[in-house]
Amino acid sequence: MFDLLTMRDQLAAHYDLAPNPDLAQEMSEDYARMKRVVSPIDWAMHAPYVAAIKALKKKRHAVILAHNYMTPEIYHGVADVVGDSLQLAIEATRVEADVIVQCGVHFMAETSKILSPDKIVLIPDMDAGCSLAESITAEGIAEMRAKYPGAPVVTYVNTTAEVKAASDICCTSSNAAQIVGAMESDTVIMTPDQYLAQNVAKDVPHKNVVWWEGSCIVHEQYSAKDLREFREWNPGTRLIAHPECPPDVVAEADFSGSTSGIIKYVTDEQPEKALLITECSMASNIADSLPQVDFVGPCNMCPYMKMITLEKILWSLHTMSEPVEVDPTVAEGARQAVQKMIDMSQKLGI
Repeated sequence: MFDLLTMRDQLAAHYDLAPNPDLAQEMSEDYARMKRVVSPIDWAMHAPYVAAIKALKKKRHAVILAHNYMTPEIYHGVADVVGDSLQLAIEATRVEADVIVQCGVHFMAETSKILSPDKIVLIPDMDAGCSLAESITAEGIAEMRAKYPGAPVVTYVNTTAEVKAASDICCTSSNAAQIVGAMESDTVIMTPDQYLAQNVAKDVPHKNVVWWEGSCIVHEQYSAKDLREFREWNPGTRLIAHPECPPDVVAEADFSGSTSGIIKYVTDEQPEKALLITECSMASNIADSLPQVDFVGPCNMCPYMKMITLEKILWSLHTMSEPVEVDPTVAEGARQAVQKMIDMSQKLGI
């Protein structure tokens, strides 16, 4: 658990972190990438942290990997690589820095450590977990294998290293259908997201897809009724859903795709109005690159992703905490499952 007061006192002793309009003006190029969603007053507060983090990155020979659900001041201000789980997993194997700071939830930092065991991998808040990852254990995998003998286990990357190690191959929301479709067995076990599995099952009708009953606290909150009512109130708005949403929500939407797929769809289609049925920061992070699109409507926020802040990133680089470690035996099994996913994705051209 963070001692915020101690952290703030120690950071204040080493860095000038007071709101600074002059520095904010000097860093106008950084601000230009987020000005639609970050006010000038907020940017004056963020700029000292962004400047300090950038300086420390050079000193530590560090790189920041940030998920699409990070807030704009992180996503646009300090991240070196941004993307969805698959993109970040691949980039973790390519970065040449000594230190990886993972701006996302804990399983993402574990994945980076698994793929880059010789690098120091830091997560700014060790308590940034994931409801979906916590819904499945290695014992749960064994239970599914006993129920469906011989069926391969395709596990979502939103899982712990132990669960990955107990699986045959991993997947992300962007490659799940292709990975499942490429399995040789007629029956395929998917864990732990029941809604992703059900949505994938519709895309690969030649497979008998069975699933573990886990779900994401962000995406399970949406309902088809919500979408129908919103469409009535806002005719002409393009409704775009993440495949972790329940199947009836996906069916009601105009498009469904992973975080990277959503970004590509909105960029290609450029609708006048769009409602992104996913985590709140998605729309904020692509808003400035698509000024012609009006992102409207409600969204659900991931409380775990929002535990990662500029303040904690600065503290992480300043103190070199919190380092993520994975048991070598577990890491090897997990690495094989993740690497199989990466290799198959590249083979399939995903």
